[in-house]
Amino acid sequence: MATSTTGSTLLQPLSNAVRLPVDQVNFVVCQLFALLAAVWFRTYLHSSKTSPFIRHVVATLLGLYLALFCFGWYALHFVIQSGISYYIMIIIGVENMHKYCFVFALGYLTVCQITRVYIFDYGQYSADFSGPMMIITQKITSLAFEIHDGMFRKNEDLTPSQRCLAVRRMPSLLEYLSYNCNFMGILAGPLCSYKDYITFIEGRSYRLQQSEANGKEDTKYEQTDPSPNIAVAQKLLICGLSLLFHVTITKTLPVEYNIDDNFIATASWPVRFFYLYVSLMAARPKYYFAWTLADAINNAAGFGFRGYDKNGVTRWDLISNLRIQQIEFSTSFKMFLDNWNIQTALWLKRVCYERATFSPTIQTFILSAIWHGVYPGYYLTFLTGVLMTLAARAIRNNIRHYFVESPAVKLCYDIVTWVATQAAISYTVVPFVLLSVKPSFTFYSSCYFCLHIASILVLLVFPLKRTQKGSKKHESVQPVWSRKLEEESLLQKNNYPTTNNSFSQKQGITFRYQALKQ
Repeated sequence: MATSTTGSTLLQPLSNAVRLPVDQVNFVVCQLFALLAAVWFRTYLHSSKTSPFIRHVVATLLGLYLALFCFGWYALHFVIQSGISYYIMIIIGVENMHKYCFVFALGYLTVCQITRVYIFDYGQYSADFSGPMMIITQKITSLAFEIHDGMFRKNEDLTPSQRCLAVRRMPSLLEYLSYNCNFMGILAGPLCSYKDYITFIEGRSYRLQQSEANGKEDTKYEQTDPSPNIAVAQKLLICGLSLLFHVTITKTLPVEYNIDDNFIATASWPVRFFYLYVSLMAARPKYYFAWTLADAINNAAGFGFRGYDKNGVTRWDLISNLRIQQIEFSTSFKMFLDNWNIQTALWLKRVCYERATFSPTIQTFILSAIWHGVYPGYYLTFLTGVLMTLAARAIRNNIRHYFVESPAVKLCYDIVTWVATQAAISYTVVPFVLLSVKPSFTFYSSCYFCLHIASILVLLVFPLKRTQKGSKKHESVQPVWSRKLEEESLLQKNNYPTTNNSFSQKQGITFRYQALKQ
């Protein structure tokens, strides 16, 4: 089935030359344009040279232009979804607007996904307009909850992360559209908090102040913004390698070959599981490319600075979406998901897991499946993921402590758990790639549902830790993304990378979010 594009066909000759669909060519070219625009934005529209109003306007108009180029009139969905959500926030009020915004934004996204999948483009991995809508949906719902927390709920009722992210005033329409549709993140994200974005636009990200002794600004250090050039260059190198791997190797290792009748009939179990692993590993570089390029674009604009590490080296991973080394060498199911699509994991935690009144893990996986789309394979993957997560947690809680005393024994344990984790991840995500029910069940039945059965047996043999009451409720039933991830996020929010004196920069000290109080 051939795909069609609703965006510009200006790059059709280039599409023919590189033998890629024009919508994918449009996406890559627009992201490269956004990268150049980000450098220009940081250089000529720096917060020290122009007002936040101009920065908001330019960021929004550039974002909408890129969306129009890539998706044609479908880009109107971004404005319609954002506009109606803003209207809901205004007329409903802070007490219940988070619920209405959540239902509307997710419902609007789902309707668009159903229309695209079952009417226009079933089974095609095209650069479709529902991708940016997924990010905008995250932003709409996140901000609605943050405003509800900041303007309605009592401060003592909030968790530390909620208290830190709470927004204390209603954004203007321009600020809202700029947050949702700016050129740095409209095509591929990643999600960022509203406070982080507004702080960046207003130039408070790394504005240096003198000691609080006299409360006056020390203008001597105002222009010492850390440079993102090295971080951007490193990320572009990763993008280049990922793209090269994708165009040269990925197509030679199709995931669909795992359900080939001849392969199933003739290949041994070790060969089948090895091919399962390498085919799913080969499917990941396209995500590495898209997410790392998106991160580089934000960094090039000056957004994403997190502070300094203990050696005084700048960290530009405030909104990074993945950690490739930890993904490829993960030794647990949880560790893999801790480092994959990080900002989405945090979104799920903040809008669902922390607020769920029952079965938070199951509710979170269901929301994740709905948000990803309407292909049945997504639901099979996330339902299998629930089972794998619970089984992996039971094993870790019950046996891991026996293998951590001796370094040699722990090394053997890590090797075994790495193999098991890669097999479990690959087994779980096959339906996510195959999309449909029939091929997914063909794969699972060819494996005799072995890991499903093994997970159930693990849950029957090994007890899960009971949920503690009171304040420990969510701590004991931790989601698949680890506490460490949330702690790092809290560190980003509570300890902002500004400084109270010029000398503490290179000492790796983190600094309070005084500039963010609204």
